[in-house]
Amino acid sequence: MKNIIYILSFLGTMFFVQAQERVLISKEEVMTKVRENNNTLKMSQQDVLAAKGDFNQSNAVILPNISVSHTAIATTNPLMAFGSKLNQEILTQADFDPFLLNNPSQIEDYATRIVVQQPLVNLDGIFQRKAAKAKLNAVELKADRTNDYMDLEVEKAYMQLQLAYKSVAVLEQAKKAAMENKRLADNSFNQGYLQKSDVLAVEVRLTEIENQLQYAKSNVHNVSNYLSVLMNDNSYALLQPSDSLTLVVSDIYTEGLPENRKDLQAMSLSSDAYQQMYRADKMSFLPSLNAFGTYELHDDQVFQGDANGYLIGAELKWNIFEGSKRFGKVQKSRAEYEKSKLELHQYKAESQVELNRAMRLLQDAKNNLELTSLALQQSEESLRIRTNRFKQGLEKTTDLLNTETQFSQKRLEYYTTIFNYNYALAYVKFLTKE
Repeated sequence: MKNIIYILSFLGTMFFVQAQERVLISKEEVMTKVRENNNTLKMSQQDVLAAKGDFNQSNAVILPNISVSHTAIATTNPLMAFGSKLNQEILTQADFDPFLLNNPSQIEDYATRIVVQQPLVNLDGIFQRKAAKAKLNAVELKADRTNDYMDLEVEKAYMQLQLAYKSVAVLEQAKKAAMENKRLADNSFNQGYLQKSDVLAVEVRLTEIENQLQYAKSNVHNVSNYLSVLMNDNSYALLQPSDSLTLVVSDIYTEGLPENRKDLQAMSLSSDAYQQMYRADKMSFLPSLNAFGTYELHDDQVFQGDANGYLIGAELKWNIFEGSKRFGKVQKSRAEYEKSKLELHQYKAESQVELNRAMRLLQDAKNNLELTSLALQQSEESLRIRTNRFKQGLEKTTDLLNTETQFSQKRLEYYTTIFNYNYALAYVKFLTKE
């Protein structure tokens, strides 16, 4: 019973796969949808917004801090009661009676306060602001580089889809040839020209091609689903490229790793941010100057203000010693800055090595392309000759099957080499894009 259920489930799945509607799509359409809907790109934009938020917070070093409050109190505390009457401007001569001063009646005070704090000189905050700006610029460049990477990923996935459909087409053609060989083998066997073992060899070859074809069709679905993920398309329709896999002809001349590549600039700006933070921590040893002002309204009724007054002033503050906290912060920020410089140097070295490797891969793919093209031509001609000889009874079945297998393999190798060359070319362009 379980076996029946498994078989029915498998057949149902296969029916769904076969019945799934195919959607023609071009590389430009995929690129547009990825740029609009891709989650990775959206997350990079959120990183930019977060960095902008950090930078906007640093405005506090130049902009005032303004707050408004309304406070209600009721007290019999001698000092507070006297002060509240004084703030409300209702103090009389009788209030100086020692007995009333020491034993005041409950008094209510409603105070509205407007407090303004204006930074004047805060050198550590200025360098922190510069660090936030450098970080914002670095994140923006990183987001731009992420866009370039997603373009490369779309290019690769789309070519993989083209290659998958090419593989299906090659194997379907190989299946037709194998079925024709089987028909010829059956006729020859019936006429006594072939042994049963030869017919079985043809049938085995046909079965192998059918298995390979099924794997190729599954690969089409796999690559199609990956493209859907890139486009953030939950329908997971079976995508089919509107154009076929063809060789991209382009010349690339590079003198080395471009210094103004966006990810390299981002790394450099990140190092600058660490440098500014190191400077900010050193500036924390210096005094800061800030102005402040308060305007108050007092009354014995809520939200009233018959009495008012203001207070303005400036504060020069110098934290002489806070244990070893600031010394530790300076030590840490300096270590992080030195580490960022080493990371930048290491990243540039690794990027240069990767570019050199990509250039060699491109040259290898170009050489391999010439070899596989020649091998495909030779294999095709050999298959044509052996097929004609087999029809005339002048060729062994095993030799024909081997030649037909070799031709299919050479076709698949040729299209795979085209994919490898095109991707190597796109990857080199990505590594050298400024």
